[in-house]
Amino acid sequence: MNTGNSSMSKGRRISGNVLIVFGFLALLGSATTKILQVPKVVEGLGALGFSGNRLMFIAALEIFSAVLFLIPATRSFGLLMISAYLGGAISAHLGHGENIFPPSLILSIVWIGACLRHPAVLWSFNRPAVRGNEFARQGHSETFPRQA
Repeated sequence: MNTGNSSMSKGRRISGNVLIVFGFLALLGSATTKILQVPKVVEGLGALGFSGNRLMFIAALEIFSAVLFLIPATRSFGLLMISAYLGGAISAHLGHGENIFPPSLILSIVWIGACLRHPAVLWSFNRPAVRGNEFARQGHSETFPRQA
C-alpha cells in the first residue's frame, strides 16, 4: 500500500506507524494468551464455543494476520485478514452477550493506523461511483465488469 505521497507529514507517518505496531503487539499478545492457555482466556473462549485445537488455530490466525499487517508489502492483505478476524470476534461476542469493546478497539486502532499511514486505503470515499469503461477512462488500469 504505497501512497506515493512523499509530502505526508512526519507526525502523520509516525502516528500511523505507532498505531500499526500497537495493533500488531495487541494481536500478538492476544495470541500468546491462547498459546499459553491462560485460564481466564480459555474459560472465556470456551463459553463462546472455542476450545482445544480451535484456540491454537485462532492464535495462528491472529499471528499470521498481525505479521502480514506489520510488513508494508503485505499490509493491505493483513488489514483485510485482521478486519475479517476481528469482525468475527465481535460477532461471536455480540451473539453471546459478551463485551465487544476489546475487539472493536483493536480493530479501530488498526484501521486508524492504516489510514494515517496509507490514506489511499479510503480512496473510494474520495471519488464518485463510476462503472466499467468510465473507471478505465479515469486512468485506472483495473477494469470492472459492467453491471446491469
